[in-house]
Amino acid sequence: MTTTPKKTTKTRTVRTRSSEPKPEIDLPANPFMFEVFELVSKQKTKQKKVETLRKYDHQSLRSIFIWNFDESVISMLPEGNVPYADANDQSVYSGTLSENIDKEIKGGESAIGQDLDSSGRTSLRREYQNLYHYVKYGNNKLNNIRRETMFINLLRSLHPQEAQILILTKDKKLETKYKITKDIVSEAYPEIRWGGRS
Repeated sequence: MTTTPKKTTKTRTVRTRSSEPKPEIDLPANPFMFEVFELVSKQKTKQKKVETLRKYDHQSLRSIFIWNFDESVISMLPEGNVPYADANDQSVYSGTLSENIDKEIKGGESAIGQDLDSSGRTSLRREYQNLYHYVKYGNNKLNNIRRETMFINLLRSLHPQEAQILILTKDKKLETKYKITKDIVSEAYPEIRWGGRS
């Protein structure tokens, strides 16, 4: 008696990608500006970037965008890195304030934050109403030394990544770090009128 072997067929399982969207990241109720900018930068499409900006809309964001993208807003601060005002800081810590802010963001030691703990810091969300001091026609009564000293003090009081945003904004270089353009901002906030500020 002969038996014929049974044929077995292998079935291949094909995995399909789920069409469900990834869960959205929700920021805290009053997020830092850098948290919003990082979240917007991570969005893949222009429409998602616009939606994220609308979701976290705050006048502080608009103020930074206007200073950065509106050519009629002229900064009254020197361009480039921000030096320390205190000679003692210069001898104890090497580098400019801008470089030390970068070090602190990366977790290294820096001069800023030595006297302030995290609870003593402020944010651009709280301080945006004082930004007029640093642009043309904002506060003409300030002399340059006083204005620059106030700016340095503000930077030292901010979270390091918020301070970095302010340094980029004064030089109109926000796009060098974050994937946010004037076109995206204009679509998110059509109420902003560009130009005619100086």
